[in-house]
Amino acid sequence: MVKATRPPANGFVAMMRRLYNPLGFSKGYNFIFWFISMGYLFGFTLARLQYLSFYGVFCSPTASGGTGAAPGECFYYLRNPFKIGMMLHLFCILPAAVLVVLQFIPAIRHKAILFHRLNGYAVITLSLIANAGALIVLEHAFGGDFTTRVWGGTLVISTTVSYIMAYINIKLLQIDQHRAWMMRAWAYFSTIITIRLIMIISVNIFSSMHTFFAVYPCEQINFVMGEKGTLKFYPGCTPYYDGSVKDQRVIVTPNFNGADPMEVAAALGVAFGTAGWLAFVIHAIIVELYLRLTPAESERLRQVSYERQLARGFKRPGYAGLVAERFGDANPFVLASTVEERELSDDSGHFALPDPKTGVHAA
Repeated sequence: MVKATRPPANGFVAMMRRLYNPLGFSKGYNFIFWFISMGYLFGFTLARLQYLSFYGVFCSPTASGGTGAAPGECFYYLRNPFKIGMMLHLFCILPAAVLVVLQFIPAIRHKAILFHRLNGYAVITLSLIANAGALIVLEHAFGGDFTTRVWGGTLVISTTVSYIMAYINIKLLQIDQHRAWMMRAWAYFSTIITIRLIMIISVNIFSSMHTFFAVYPCEQINFVMGEKGTLKFYPGCTPYYDGSVKDQRVIVTPNFNGADPMEVAAALGVAFGTAGWLAFVIHAIIVELYLRLTPAESERLRQVSYERQLARGFKRPGYAGLVAERFGDANPFVLASTVEERELSDDSGHFALPDPKTGVHAA
C-alpha cells in the first residue's frame, strides 16, 4: 500500500486516498485517469463478452446491429476465411482487453512482478492474434469500403509497432519508454469504443442528408431479408433470382431509421470509416497529451531504469532503450540527486552533475 507524503487537503481527498492507495496509486490524478480510461475499456468489454457465443449472439439469426454483427455481415462471417478471422479477433481481443486492465494497476506491477510479466505476454500475444483476425475480415467489415480498410490497417500497424517498441524497451530495462508505448498501444485499441459514440451522431446525420449511398450484392440482401423482402424493397435484384446475373448488385440508401435492415447496414457502413479516423486522432492526441502532462512520472521511471541498467552492468545506464537523446537533440539525461548535498557538491558549492555518457558524478 502506498503511503501519502503529505496530509490530505480535505475529507474527500482522505476518503479517495483510502480507495486508490491500496491499488498502488500515490497521486489522485493518476487514479482518475486510470479509472476513466480502464473503466471505459473494461465496461465496453464486459458488454461484448456475449460475443464469445459466436453463433448464439454475434451471428444469431435474430440478432440486430445493436446486439450482434451489423445486418448482413454474417453473410461473410459464417464463411471461411472470414469466419476464422472474426473468431480469432473476438476470442482473442476480448480476453486481452480484460487482462490489460490488470497491467495498469501499480500494486500488481510492484508486488506481483512475475504475474505482470506473464500477463503482459498473454495480452500482447492475444491482441496480435486479434489483429491478424481483423485484417482477414476488413474486406467486409461494415461494408468494407476503402476508408474502413485503410483505417483498420493503420490501427493494426500502429498497435503492432507500439508493442514492438514497448517490448524492445522493457528488454533493455527502459521502463519509462515501455510505459509510454504500452499506453499508446491501448489508447489506439480503445478507438473501437469511441467509434460507437461518434457513430451514434454520424449515422443520423448521414441518414438525413440523402446524398450518400452504398452498393450491396443481392445475395447478401437475400441472406438478411429473404426473396420476398428483397424484391419488395429492391426489385433490381430480379436478375439475381431468375439466374441471369448471379452477382447482381443494387444501391442501398443509408437510413439508420429505415424500413429495412439493409438501410441500417448502409448507414453504419458509411459512418464507420469516418468515425474510425476521428476516434483514432482523438485518442492519439489524448495519450500524447497525458504523457506530456506527467513528466514527473516519466522522470521517476527514467531514474529507476538507470538504476536497473547500472546494476545489470550496461555501458551507458539510462540510455539503453529507444530514448530521445540517442536519436534527437534532447538534453542529456541527468541523474537525480540521491545522496546528501555535501557529497554531490564541488569546492565552489555547486552540484557536480553526472557525466551524461557514464552517469558517474565528477570527483
